[in-house]
Amino acid sequence: MPSNQTPLGALPARFRRPRVLIVGCGDVGLRVARELGPRARLLALTSSPQRQSELRAAGLQPILGNLDQSQTLRRLAGLADRVIHLAPPPSEGWNDPRTRALVQALRLRRLPAALVYASTSGVYGDCQGDLVRETRPVRPRTQRAIRRVDAEGTIRLLGRSSGVRTSILRVPGIYAPDRAGGTPRERLLKRTPVLEAADDVFTNHIHADDLARACIASLWRARAQRVYHTNDDSHLKMGDYFDLAADLYGLPRPPRVSRSAAPDKLPLMLLSFMSESRRLDNHRLVHELRLSLRYPTVERGLLPKPI
Repeated sequence: MPSNQTPLGALPARFRRPRVLIVGCGDVGLRVARELGPRARLLALTSSPQRQSELRAAGLQPILGNLDQSQTLRRLAGLADRVIHLAPPPSEGWNDPRTRALVQALRLRRLPAALVYASTSGVYGDCQGDLVRETRPVRPRTQRAIRRVDAEGTIRLLGRSSGVRTSILRVPGIYAPDRAGGTPRERLLKRTPVLEAADDVFTNHIHADDLARACIASLWRARAQRVYHTNDDSHLKMGDYFDLAADLYGLPRPPRVSRSAAPDKLPLMLLSFMSESRRLDNHRLVHELRLSLRYPTVERGLLPKPI
C-alpha cells in the first residue's frame, strides 16, 4: 500500500459506515434495514439458522444467538456501534430476562454509542381517555405490561451507569397493509364486535414504516435516557377506527355491544385492550426527533399503495 493511503480500519469514525445491530429482526426490523440501506453495516441477531438467507437477502449480516440462552450472546460484545432492540419479553412471568441477557452481553466489551428499545404504551395502564405525555408515571395493569416496565428499567440502568445514550420508544398498535395481520380487514370480515360509543376507549396507532423511521431517528437524534411516544396524529376511539377501516374497504361496519355484554362475545386478550383508554401525545417524536410522518393519520396509512 502506498505510504500516502490510509488503511480503511484507521479511517476516522465519521468516514466509516456505522454498524447497526437489530435485535428482534421481524417485520419492523426488516423495514429498518430497507430504510437504512447502504448507509450502515447492518447486523441482525437471529435464533433461527433457517432465517439466515432471508436476512442476507435483505442486506443484513445474520448473527446466530438466542436471547433465552445467554451463553450464545457473547459474540455481540463490541460488535455494533448502535443497537435497535425490538425483541419482546417472554410470554410469561413478571420480568424480562431477555433484555437483561442482551445488556449483560453488550457490557462484556466496548459498549455501543446508542441503544433504542421498543416498548409499549401499555405501560401506562388505563388513563380514562386522558392525553398522556411521556412524563406520566407508569401504572401497568397486565403481566405483559409489567414485563415491559422491567425491560425499560434494565435499559435505563444501562444508560445511567455506562453513558450509553439509551432511548425508549413507547409503541401503540402497529399496522400496515403489507404487514401480516396489519390491517383490521380480517377482523371486519369476521364481524367481531366493538364497544358501543358510550363505553368505547381511545386507541393509538403507528404505521410500521413510520415506526422503523422513528427507530432510525432515535439512533442519532434521541436525547440521552429519553422516552418517546411513537404514534401518529390520530385520536380515534377503537370503534371509530374500525368504522373508518370498514368504509375504506367497502365492508359493513362492525356490530356494537355494551361493555356488560362484551365478555360473552370477545376473547380475553381483546377485552384487555378494551379496558384501557388513553391518547398519546407525540410532540417529542415530531419536534425532538424531527420525524415527518409519512402516514400522519390511519386513513392515509390503511389503504395499500397504488401500483
